[in-house]
Amino acid sequence: MAKKVALLQGNEACAHGAVYAGCTFFGGYPITPSTEVAEVMSVELPKIGGAFIQMEDEIAAMASILGGALTGAKAMTATSGPGMSLKQELLGYACIAEIPCVIINVMRGGPSTGMPTGPSQSDVLQARWGTHGDHPAIALAPSSCQEIFSETVRAFNLAEKYRMPVQVVFDEIVGHMRERIEFPEPGELEIIDRTEPTVAPEDYKPYDTQFGDVAPLAAFGSEYRYHVTGLNKAEDGFPTTKAELVDAEQRRQIRKIEDARADIESNEEYQTEDAEVIVLAYGSTARSGRYAVDRLREEGVKAGLFRPITLWPFPEKRVQELAKQTKGIIVPEMNLGQMVLEVERVVARDCAVELIGRVDGEPITPTQIMDKVKEVL
Repeated sequence: MAKKVALLQGNEACAHGAVYAGCTFFGGYPITPSTEVAEVMSVELPKIGGAFIQMEDEIAAMASILGGALTGAKAMTATSGPGMSLKQELLGYACIAEIPCVIINVMRGGPSTGMPTGPSQSDVLQARWGTHGDHPAIALAPSSCQEIFSETVRAFNLAEKYRMPVQVVFDEIVGHMRERIEFPEPGELEIIDRTEPTVAPEDYKPYDTQFGDVAPLAAFGSEYRYHVTGLNKAEDGFPTTKAELVDAEQRRQIRKIEDARADIESNEEYQTEDAEVIVLAYGSTARSGRYAVDRLREEGVKAGLFRPITLWPFPEKRVQELAKQTKGIIVPEMNLGQMVLEVERVVARDCAVELIGRVDGEPITPTQIMDKVKEVL
């Protein structure tokens, strides 16, 4: 049987991916260029018994999905840069309380209101370090409408599996372009649900390390009762200032992601086997990068593309390996230097690293990338 296909915006594909993943609660606030995600969710969620709510602002939208997630729902919100800035305090709460949820950030120019209708990739470091304190981060960066669908599904899987907020960051170009989407059949893509407790209600501890670094999570409103706080806490969820417990909690939260890199990291490589120069690009910029690589190969230049789909954790091991075989790594991104800083950090002096930065609301072109590659060589 032929699969269902449709011509969808990236934002629309995101909403359908969320529903496929089992999302039943969306709390949001309209903001360009992500509003279509909320619009589609407002139509699709009631069809499956889910709930959509438009909150009074971005802070309340983030708060609402934390509440929804704690009741057992798979929950999501969608925003752009200014809204993401407002969500940071509650994002930190989700991190320390280990509340699974998905945040979509369709990036636009900034700071502040910036360029609401123009594309940008300037929230990359915010996705890692936006909220204060030591905390793990997972951020995914799809580059096509089909991939937005599948990476939204994967974001829910990672959020539920590791009990933490997961961000999906893509730029306005990918969010608003339209492409042919094939809808996967039910069961075709893996769907992961959170681990629920099996102990007696009186024995339940929401951060019980006897189950490993990710404890089972009970739903509020069920027979399990427990405490949630933004403070450092013991296994029972109640606050503590004991140095050894605070230290252990902080290290456990980082460790649960660092030890799972092989499960979390996802990258695409194109023509990297013999590449003398690597274009490291993500999101819509990677599309220009791939075209540039093809044209360079036609001219006899051994270029390759490395596309991190998982931006955080940063795929440092593979980037280090590529740096040892190449003369240079070119990092085109629609900002004035963010991901390039990570590349510089991990490759040290193994090869040259060059930025192509653009912040005028226009995409980086294949010609810009080709010219920079030739400079390096």
